[in-house]
Amino acid sequence: MVSDRFRPIHWFFALVLALIPCLTGCDLPQVSAEERIFLNLNLDFLSEYQLPKQEFQSTPVGGLSGITYDRQINQFYVVSDDRSDFAPARFYTLNMVLDASNPKAPKIQQIDLQSVTTITNEDGKPYAKGEVDPEGIALSPLNTLFITSEGIASKGIPPFVREFDLQTGRWKRSLNLPPRYTPKSEDGKLVQGVGDNLGFEALTLGGISPGAIEPFRLFTATESALTQDASPEHPQQGASRNRWLHYSIDPDHSLLVSEQLYPMETPPAGALYHGLTEILAIDQGGHFLSLERSFGANGFAVKLYQLSIGSATDTTKIENFKGSLPGVQPIRKQLLLDLNQLNIQLDNLEGMTLGPQLPDGSRSLVLLSDDNFNPQQKTQFLLFRLRGKV
Repeated sequence: MVSDRFRPIHWFFALVLALIPCLTGCDLPQVSAEERIFLNLNLDFLSEYQLPKQEFQSTPVGGLSGITYDRQINQFYVVSDDRSDFAPARFYTLNMVLDASNPKAPKIQQIDLQSVTTITNEDGKPYAKGEVDPEGIALSPLNTLFITSEGIASKGIPPFVREFDLQTGRWKRSLNLPPRYTPKSEDGKLVQGVGDNLGFEALTLGGISPGAIEPFRLFTATESALTQDASPEHPQQGASRNRWLHYSIDPDHSLLVSEQLYPMETPPAGALYHGLTEILAIDQGGHFLSLERSFGANGFAVKLYQLSIGSATDTTKIENFKGSLPGVQPIRKQLLLDLNQLNIQLDNLEGMTLGPQLPDGSRSLVLLSDDNFNPQQKTQFLLFRLRGKV
């Protein structure tokens, strides 16, 4: 006879034995490795806004190739890729007004220019014509802006990542770049470094905790492969192997932490230009968004990807990316949105940032196009709702 004090245990084991067939034979939800790597994100397209062609404080407003957002004061900063051809190299401060009369579908009502700020070189002077090609911009917790230049390979001018004062535009410091990024030519042919108009287009900051200013992380990537990394299998205007840099930043120091391989997708048929135009950190767990843009006979094609860099190999010591690369794990990618399915005419989308909180509490995502100072192109803002845990 079983003692009463052992009956609860007896029934517990009986229940476990009864459940074993179900646990082993029932169809349980399967979670793929990809689902464990990537966040569960979705995008809702909300609206498009076209900034009218205009002059502002004696500068032509155009070539807006990068955008960043200050959530504390609800303002945007955008950088122009003017090589000081039309006016000195500069960034603008913008105010975006949202129409939330329909809380489920807010839209951009108006964008107003607030100010323009000239950026200066190490000598405190505006950049001379043709010596800089600003592309990426990111607001730091140091009340500064980091701005990238693609460099001008045809003139041997190297790319840069530099920090500028938010209020005055004055140069504060430059980050050290590995020598492999500096353009070098032999017999009039480029043999090393970033290609013309293919340098540091993409820039973002990460690892920023509320109330903390140090250290944080800076990430930048080339628009296409370095000259020495390109090959017939991975050409600069094809499924290139780009380089991605990761820095640790504090108020007084910067350190290159690692470098990774960013694999570009195969461009659509007929594409003349194909490159990585922007990256955006979306959490502190190594997840990002990336923007890949192509242009050809059929116009612009743009795709948005989610990235995970946690398992990517450090490629700092790899001289070039030609041929097979055994043991090298590139940055992982997952298609988030093909923007050509939005049924709107896309322009030259190059900028991307998280924007203001929407009425439903979700974060907004803002994309920006560079009109190349071309009267036939437009400065296009696209507003999205980003759904998911970010």
